[in-house]
Amino acid sequence: MIAKRLGERGTAWLFLTPALVLLAGMLLYPIVYTLWVSVSDFDLASFQPTGWVGMRNYTAVLHDPGFLESLKVTGIYLVIALPLQMVLGFAIAFLLNVDWRGRGVLRALFLVPMVVAPVVAGGVWRMLLDPLWGVVNYLLGLVGIGPIEWIGDPALAMASVIIIDTWRWTPFVVLIAAAGIMALPADVYEAARSDGAGRWQTLRRITLPLLVPVMAAAFIVRWLGAVKMFDIALAATKGGPGNSTNVLNLYIYEKGFRSLEFGSASSMATIVLVITMLLTFVIFRISHHLENRW
Repeated sequence: MIAKRLGERGTAWLFLTPALVLLAGMLLYPIVYTLWVSVSDFDLASFQPTGWVGMRNYTAVLHDPGFLESLKVTGIYLVIALPLQMVLGFAIAFLLNVDWRGRGVLRALFLVPMVVAPVVAGGVWRMLLDPLWGVVNYLLGLVGIGPIEWIGDPALAMASVIIIDTWRWTPFVVLIAAAGIMALPADVYEAARSDGAGRWQTLRRITLPLLVPVMAAAFIVRWLGAVKMFDIALAATKGGPGNSTNVLNLYIYEKGFRSLEFGSASSMATIVLVITMLLTFVIFRISHHLENRW
């Protein structure tokens, strides 16, 4: 009776209501509370936002050299790590798609980094890259290289974080790419072989255009994950040496939970959210343009 009164659309909204309420509680409330704290004076005694301060916290954040430096560090990480992971992920996926002995074992091994917690990965790699006792420097020493200060040198610390993050997340890109490659239509390749197309022509003219939606989806998912970089940097370098690996989320964490400047930390989080939403919208537009072009 209720379904007849509400109609099909009303019944759909009725069944969606519990999920929408749950999402609002888990997603919308924290965002609204963060916005409230960012424009308020946070009282540590009552642990509640009190007086309205308007844009004062945002003005202080935009003039904070540490925040601007962490924004730059995060940008460097994203510009290098994301393309590297995408290229390696799809290249490895193509390699695993070829029929050769031992392919199944290698596929299973590539899933191992995905199940390792980021904090554990950062801590283990910190030990592996230790200049005195690390396995990496020991192996390099066998060929007359090193020891190298992977974590202690500001010029190499970001490279070390990118290496760890690439080891951790490239298998995720491989998984998406392999699924996309396996779903490609076989009749298109049969037609290409009948027309005498070579491997390079097939790759450039058929495979890559067909994989554009998969590439776009993998990049967007990985971009949204990379913006939240925190665990690996905290476990591996703690943002150092200096501020060379002090990414945005790590700096916000330090401001909020170490310095107890919750108003500034909330303002930073809001700014990062706005920047992420804008860049995600741009990426969506670019990916949609590429899909239509190909």
